[in-house]
Amino acid sequence: MSDQTHDRTQDQAGTPASHDASSAKGWVVVAWAPDEFGAVALAHGVFEARDRGRGVLVVNATKGDALVDDRYAGPEALQQVERELAAAGVPFEVRQSVGGDVADQVLQVTSEVDARLVVIGLRRRTPVGKLLMGSVAQRILLAATCPVLAVKPGEQPG
Repeated sequence: MSDQTHDRTQDQAGTPASHDASSAKGWVVVAWAPDEFGAVALAHGVFEARDRGRGVLVVNATKGDALVDDRYAGPEALQQVERELAAAGVPFEVRQSVGGDVADQVLQVTSEVDARLVVIGLRRRTPVGKLLMGSVAQRILLAATCPVLAVKPGEQPG
């Protein structure tokens, strides 16, 4: 299956912005899923973007099993994220992609936009689960070329 990416770029007012992703320097990239882990990552990402005077770039990705991957957002979830970002008053972009490894997709975006920070939500996994299935968060933590903020549900930004 070939890689597919859908970009939704918005300005602070929530209207389409003329934004060239290749020139967007210093974004806060949030690896997001439509669950409690994505929600906490998004909250921290918005807080950090405001604090640093940056925009938020949300990445929602799947390996190609979008029909069975509950972390791949449907249209309603994407619209909700866009509303939350518009209400937060930060420049933002939402990217959704289908392709290879999810960690690689997030890392590619961070490289493309010269990210200043990546925010990820951590899931509790057993050692055997990590061994058998790997860990997207672990691969991002180890391979990112910028700082990574790893957060868990229940943690408040700030």
